[in-house]
Amino acid sequence: MAHNVTVGIDGSAPSAAAAGWAAREARRRGLPLRMIHVAGTEADALERDLGDGNALPGRVADLRARSAAARPDLEITCEVQPGHPAYTLAAASGRADLLVLGSRGLGGFTGLLVGSVGLRTAARSLCPVVLIRAEAGEAGGAAGSPSGDVVVGVESDQPNDAVLEFAFQQAAGRGVGLRAVESRTTSHDTYATRAPVEQAEIREAMAAAEQLRLEDALARWREKFPQVRAEAEVCPWSAGRALVEASHGASLVVLGRRTARHPLAGPHLGPVAQSVLHHAHAPVALVPHD
Repeated sequence: MAHNVTVGIDGSAPSAAAAGWAAREARRRGLPLRMIHVAGTEADALERDLGDGNALPGRVADLRARSAAARPDLEITCEVQPGHPAYTLAAASGRADLLVLGSRGLGGFTGLLVGSVGLRTAARSLCPVVLIRAEAGEAGGAAGSPSGDVVVGVESDQPNDAVLEFAFQQAAGRGVGLRAVESRTTSHDTYATRAPVEQAEIREAMAAAEQLRLEDALARWREKFPQVRAEAEVCPWSAGRALVEASHGASLVVLGRRTARHPLAGPHLGPVAQSVLHHAHAPVALVPHD
């Protein structure tokens, strides 16, 4: 596998934000930046008709030039590939350490959909994929706080090593803390028992047990990354809402994406991932795992 950070670009504000984020990440990792523009849109055809026939559309060439000027010490390549954007970028992810895409989402519960290209690519990517939305009114600026914590969604009864390692690496590389968030939706349940115990006591005991289980899931990674301040947080909300709320002020939200186990099962994103991608206030990373 060729080691690089790959970013899909089309000259739009979201792709400019993605390119800026990807350039910073590539520089932080000491990797080259690979920019890919998938040709074939109506805008590409119009630019070819009006322009000089160059393979690289003007708006994309301008973005490449601005990226190179901003990061003169970074190795940057830019290429045009034919095909459908989702499938072409997903195929390119097989030769990347990280794939970065722009998102049309605006954050909050009034946000717009991420878009079919972003969702399809994220569902098929062979490496971790990060979706970036442009900061309102700031071309090339990405939403989220660069100095904010990294937030990671965890299921403590089956914690995933790939997801936790990615999240801890991101926090360590950025010099920020990490918030491990788990959903707990049993706060209003009633538990049948003949023991002389109040329902509130049962709920408190279960909440304490869930907190301890989450702390245990983080223990090995805290030892491996002692420089990262890691907090465990069990929230009495759905997983989607808990992660969207936690995304306020975060530098990155990290989720796992289970790859298809059955050969006939197509790639897809679950409801939690879709909710977070549509509404998060920070960049979202999806880490594929078995």
